[in-house]
Amino acid sequence: MTGTAPAPRSALAEPTDNPPGRWVAAITLTSIGLWAGFFGPIQVLLAQQAEEISADHKKTILAVVLGLGAFVSVVCNPVFGAFSDRTTLRVGRRLPWVIGGAVGGALSLLLLAVADNVVVMALGWCGVQATLNAMLAAVTATVPDQVPVARRGRVGGILAVAQTVGVVAGTGIASATGSIAAGYAVTAAALVVLTVPYCFDSRDLALAPDERPAPFDWGGFVRGFWISPREHPDFAWAWITRFLVNLGNALSLLYLLYYLQDVIGVDKDEADDRVFVLTAIYAVVIMATTVVFGIWSDRSGRRKVFVTWSGVVGALASLLLAVGQSWPAAVAAAVLLGVGYGIYTSVDFALITQVLSGAEDRAKDLGVINIANALPQVVAPFIAALILLVVEAAGGVTETGGDRFSVGYCVLYAAAFLVAILGSVLVHRIRSVP
Repeated sequence: MTGTAPAPRSALAEPTDNPPGRWVAAITLTSIGLWAGFFGPIQVLLAQQAEEISADHKKTILAVVLGLGAFVSVVCNPVFGAFSDRTTLRVGRRLPWVIGGAVGGALSLLLLAVADNVVVMALGWCGVQATLNAMLAAVTATVPDQVPVARRGRVGGILAVAQTVGVVAGTGIASATGSIAAGYAVTAAALVVLTVPYCFDSRDLALAPDERPAPFDWGGFVRGFWISPREHPDFAWAWITRFLVNLGNALSLLYLLYYLQDVIGVDKDEADDRVFVLTAIYAVVIMATTVVFGIWSDRSGRRKVFVTWSGVVGALASLLLAVGQSWPAAVAAAVLLGVGYGIYTSVDFALITQVLSGAEDRAKDLGVINIANALPQVVAPFIAALILLVVEAAGGVTETGGDRFSVGYCVLYAAAFLVAILGSVLVHRIRSVP
């Protein structure tokens, strides 16, 4: 008797088998390299480079370069995600974009390594944002492609740890290499090397002939980025809640260095070290909580209760900064923010994968969701500056040097608290996910 080999799984079918551990390890390494490529420049190298180009105009240079990069990120993630969904190569839909993004990101980092003026610096950073967002769109979409719903909290937690490790690694590489050019070069090498294992074991699936999209049409392509809230209300609420929670976090973290100096009264030379301490506490707590609660969410089958309460805990960190205004309060806030955001990152990712409009548009839809991550980074500086200016215009004190209560920063962090709470509460408007 001869058996019949099972038909290969469709690229658009919901996965039912758990991916092997080696695949999880490979996607984790890829994510570490990806986030190191983003945050080595953001945390250290771009600021150093702006100062080297012009010490007198370093803040303006850095603001322009980061602003252009943020705009590129907002546009490129969903656009390249949509192209990934439409890719019909035999190797699959995601792998070509992971490889292309890693190579393009490395080349863009090397361009930054030789940039000696603002124009080349901006071109290099926009290149990094474009290519790494293409890679990010593909990496993010491969999780719902390969991981069953019941395991996505666990895998989301592992990828949240990978993101945290990548941020720390990128910052460490940039700080330890001793020069701007070497920092970019080593970061580029780490990005490529850490992506290699995934390239040899991606498990990516190609679209079957009957699954391939209709002939390309620019009008339809552009219209596809509008996901109707009326037809997909849960997707709309997921986007809104993620935007609000991320906006609250951005408002909390944006002026942390200035908060330490101008409110708590930490010496300028010591403030950088204090920020690193708070970042380290935040990172350790995230890594200690995100996988555990991701697994708990998977086993319980519930998402919204975890997302809601994690958002509330993270919001309490902002409230503590608003009223505490001391170093112990800042340390406690770092712990609370790590707990809240660690749980939120893993479980909300799993929730979002369950409200996507369809398997054929996963990367594009996740790219649209990613706008809710990136856009707060663009608007938060303007909102924060406006709040502080309004408080000062009304006679409130902002910079106190630790001698008295700062009304300006109290209002800023209270606003961050309210925004995050609103985002957490509105999660319950999502109906299709328990």
